[in-house]
Amino acid sequence: MFLRSFVLLIASSFICSIVSAQTRSFTHADTLRGTITPERAWWDVQHYDITVKPDYNARTIAAKNLMTYKTVSHSSKQRLQLDLQEPLVIDSIILDQSSLLTFSKEGNAWHVDMPDQSKNSKHTLAIYYQGKVHEAKRAPWDGGWIWAKDSLGRPWMTVACQGLGASVWFPCKDHQSDEPDAGASLTMIVPDTLVAIGNGRLQAKTDNKDGTMTYTYAVTNPISTYCIIPYIGKYANFKESYKGEKGTLDINYWALDYNEKIAREYMPKEVHNMLSAFEHWFGPYPFYEDGYQLIETSHTGMEHQSAVSYGNWYKPGYRGRDGSGTGLGMKWDFIIIHESGHEWFGNNITTKDLADMWVHEGFTNYSETLFVDFIFGEESGNAYNKGIRRGIRNDKPIIAPYGVNAQGSGDMYPKGGNLLHAIRHSLNNDKLFREVLRGLNKTFYHQTVTSKQVEDYISAKTKFNYSKVFDQYLRTVQIPTFEFTVVPGGTTVRYRYSNCIPGFNLPITLKNGSTVVKLLPTDQWKETKLAKEQAALVTAENIENMYYVKPVVVENKTAK
Repeated sequence: MFLRSFVLLIASSFICSIVSAQTRSFTHADTLRGTITPERAWWDVQHYDITVKPDYNARTIAAKNLMTYKTVSHSSKQRLQLDLQEPLVIDSIILDQSSLLTFSKEGNAWHVDMPDQSKNSKHTLAIYYQGKVHEAKRAPWDGGWIWAKDSLGRPWMTVACQGLGASVWFPCKDHQSDEPDAGASLTMIVPDTLVAIGNGRLQAKTDNKDGTMTYTYAVTNPISTYCIIPYIGKYANFKESYKGEKGTLDINYWALDYNEKIAREYMPKEVHNMLSAFEHWFGPYPFYEDGYQLIETSHTGMEHQSAVSYGNWYKPGYRGRDGSGTGLGMKWDFIIIHESGHEWFGNNITTKDLADMWVHEGFTNYSETLFVDFIFGEESGNAYNKGIRRGIRNDKPIIAPYGVNAQGSGDMYPKGGNLLHAIRHSLNNDKLFREVLRGLNKTFYHQTVTSKQVEDYISAKTKFNYSKVFDQYLRTVQIPTFEFTVVPGGTTVRYRYSNCIPGFNLPITLKNGSTVVKLLPTDQWKETKLAKEQAALVTAENIENMYYVKPVVVENKTAK
């Protein structure tokens, strides 16, 4: 999703609206949604095949989902948990085109009575459902179906549902840990005056001769349920082929018909810069098979896989504003860069639990810094990264409780990005750091992961144990203090960390041309002898420019 910390700078009410995961009381409904319950554990989703017919005037949908799954353990008259949020209702469920199943409802969880099924067998549930659908009021911050109008008063529809969940509009196993292994297809039946777009590639377009058209789109790769999204409106399309790291990437651009001219002039340059930068840092775009799409929407934007939503008004910055306060953010389109960055971190690598969403948002926040670095130079990247710190609140930990569908602090964006920047500069080896980023996308290609897997990978690849660094920035709200003094004569530096967890050990590397100094502070006083030109680099300004710590010069007699 787009940078929540950015919104803090202009509308702090957004973060305030996020319920504190550390103080709220979780309910049975939270557990049903956030946990792999016994009714979820015995089956693995293989494919979703959704058909939806929206009624714009009535604000309703009539739909079905053909959900194919594989049993991963023997099911002896087990129940199966589906998720579908009110006010939508399930009318009927049919197993393997033959058996009408019974089911009961518990809030937004639907418990389906299943017959005996052997391990490793495949089955399909046809789930028919309909009704009013939860409507987004402030998309994408509160999710749901978006019944909008374009500037000419014509229907314009889509969905935004990250966090709230895909079950707001279709029945599914609404848990990030289980993506459909064989992808998904989306069929949309719409008035023939409108165009419908879905994730991936167009499979079929049919004139129904009754005033409606049917469009079917599909992706072949695994996909998060919250990324499966319809786009319906008066769209114009143009396309191109991009020569990328993995070959030819098919790109489709979709704009409202009256915006086609500006879209043709504006979108491709931003997308080309994005792909050049991100394929350099992260490796090949992860979904060449399904292509890349950029689709105009009424809301600001979301990272829908192979169908990125775009509502930034064809302006640089974030709707004409710069979240870093440096001016650098006004040189590129924030939504195109940030939301596309999620194709690597969020869509290619997806967290199993919402609690670990910093892997999505922290890395994608840092993709902005890496983009600025790639296009405008390292000094600009450093300045941008420091600038976004003003969105950090340290209100609660970034990692939330597990198993209850909870998200941590919105600091996962700028603080997560600053954490990664600190690791990068502590290494002082961009070749290795780039190998880490590309290695993550290769090792966890199309997988769901935990934060710990990512943390452990980084420590192993860099051959330095960053576990305490991750704990400090992800699991506490303390800003580490770097206490230091340069002994008179300028050849000895004494230093330590305070206001930190025991064992916090973020290395500090400072450089100016060929002069480099590397300190290995802990929470205990250390002393390092340096050349005068090295000691001259150890200043509060230099440290604060590169690291999210609070540098404090202490008296020499104190530093013992």
